[in-house]
Amino acid sequence: MNHINYIPKSRVGKLLIGTALSLTVALSAGTLLSSTQTAYAATSTKSSTADNVIALGKKYIGVNYKFGAQANSTSTFDCSSFTQYVFKQNGISIPRSSKQQSKAGTYVSRAQLQPGDLVFSDTNRDGVINHVSIYIGNDQLLHTYRVGIGVTISKFSGSAWDKTYVTARRVIPSNGQPEIVNPPVVTPPVVKPPVDTSPVVTPPVVKPPVDTSPVVTQPKPDKKPDHQPWYQRPSHDNDNKNNNWFW
Repeated sequence: MNHINYIPKSRVGKLLIGTALSLTVALSAGTLLSSTQTAYAATSTKSSTADNVIALGKKYIGVNYKFGAQANSTSTFDCSSFTQYVFKQNGISIPRSSKQQSKAGTYVSRAQLQPGDLVFSDTNRDGVINHVSIYIGNDQLLHTYRVGIGVTISKFSGSAWDKTYVTARRVIPSNGQPEIVNPPVVTPPVVKPPVDTSPVVTPPVVKPPVDTSPVVTQPKPDKKPDHQPWYQRPSHDNDNKNNNWFW
């Protein structure tokens, strides 16, 4: 015999509700845990990429500075060839010049700087960005400048790069995967309406029919004079009506 028959219906309902609530809580907890793990993994990977960039850059401390240094060369660097090289070795492509690099990635405010972000300055104070550094945390910049100094670490606050600070950019993807920074803009082709090449048909000009029937001129009726001249008037002399009235 089935023992559930001896359980009151109200108790069965409570058991079912309790089971459903337990499943809901378990699923919610699993979803929250999964989201947290995903966010942590993304942050961890980003931090790992930034750490790798910074660690590689530090290996070149002391390498000589040369303005216009050749790209991909490690014998000398200028500020932007240095940043381009260390990021490229970590799978992130950025442009060659500091001005171009200042448009790569995404904007980040100074208050939100994180290790691996690029910091841009206008040391000539002429409105043109001419220097780029890598923020490495703890108010420090990893960069290269001036012959005789080369790749070095400098304090950010109060420095020349702080006083001429312009903007900062984040070029490390949040998921840590290499990305193409500033992809080319693809302009959709302009679709022109089809041109009608069929010949233009001009409808014939229809002229009204010309009446070719002969013109019939109606004869004019003889017009009688309003009065006869006196010399043509008949005689009213009854006595001489058979005679000519001239005498």
